[in-house]
Amino acid sequence: MIKRNISSAILEIIDKMPIIVVTGPRQSGKTTLVKELFPEYKYYNLEFPDIREIAKSDPRKFLENFEQGIIIDEIQYAPELFSYIQALSDEKKIYGKFILTGSQNFSLIESVSQSLAGRAAIFSLLPFSINELISKKSIINSTEYIFNGSYPPIYDRNLNPNIWIQSYIQTYLERDVRQIINIKDLSKFQLFLKLCAGRAGQLLNFNSLGNEVGIDSKTIKKWISILETSYIIFLLNPYFKNYNKRLIKTPKLYFYDTGILCQLLEIKSPEQIDSHYAKGSIFENLIIANFKKDFFNKGENKQLYFWRDSIGNEIDCLIESGNSLNIYEIKSSKTISTSYFKGLEYFKKISEETDISLNLVYSGDKEIIANDINIFPWYSRIV
Repeated sequence: MIKRNISSAILEIIDKMPIIVVTGPRQSGKTTLVKELFPEYKYYNLEFPDIREIAKSDPRKFLENFEQGIIIDEIQYAPELFSYIQALSDEKKIYGKFILTGSQNFSLIESVSQSLAGRAAIFSLLPFSINELISKKSIINSTEYIFNGSYPPIYDRNLNPNIWIQSYIQTYLERDVRQIINIKDLSKFQLFLKLCAGRAGQLLNFNSLGNEVGIDSKTIKKWISILETSYIIFLLNPYFKNYNKRLIKTPKLYFYDTGILCQLLEIKSPEQIDSHYAKGSIFENLIIANFKKDFFNKGENKQLYFWRDSIGNEIDCLIESGNSLNIYEIKSSKTISTSYFKGLEYFKKISEETDISLNLVYSGDKEIIANDINIFPWYSRIV
């Protein structure tokens, strides 16, 4: 069993909030996590129709004796429970006895915001981070990790990534997500997913994407939003501080899981990645997605940015930390070149920030400092 880094953040707040909500994509390990952290709690899975019917028809009965602790899995299937949980938590003022999980983030978070605002601590559990897998020596190199992706079943059951991820795409993305937004033309949605994969690490042009799929940009924005709230993709917004008024203002698109990205790009082995035209973008996706995971695992939803001006100067990732700014250049090469430092040094020169940390992440295995730039191997826990 691979220990999840998010455990510490959850246990730290369990006696300070009435309700703990754990959300994330399907198969990210939510059920395993909460049952392991709270083995003495009653457990109910609302994906079972009979359990769901009991919860809906008699909520008071279903929630009785909650003081002993209760885990309700996939609670979005019984939104009627939220009002009762709110009332009970207000009345009894007992902390940490309701543990709620859900995969459909859009409906779950809406219900939590409406009924449980101020009463619930919300955590996002994503598939394994690099650090979590490194701790068990489950990966050997970056291309293997990129290809396998990071979903727990692949590692827990030693499954073939090609087979499992293709099944995941078909059952979750092409069925569940498509049904939520009522897409009748499966072929267009499949094309949309593949085109998103081809744009990983790139600027997202909604009009261009819509033209290629054959739908309007308004629909594309809706589909993108659903993939975001389903923890399939995320957008990186540009960083503005008026260092240069001619800045790119379009977001960039990334996938939370590089295994899904590889399957959508029709990459069928780790070896294909080294010669793939998008190798640099795929590696960049790996590192930035892992930054997101590490922040989520600390219970933080930290904003990440990129910076690019109109003449091509670019910083792959910027993270604000108090009054300091950490900037990162990400390179898929195993060999360090001084040319990799140019973007970092240029940004520091034109910026108005006084406290800037310059960092380079690459696919090699040496951690060094050169020209006041911190150089990290791809598997380092940086943020």
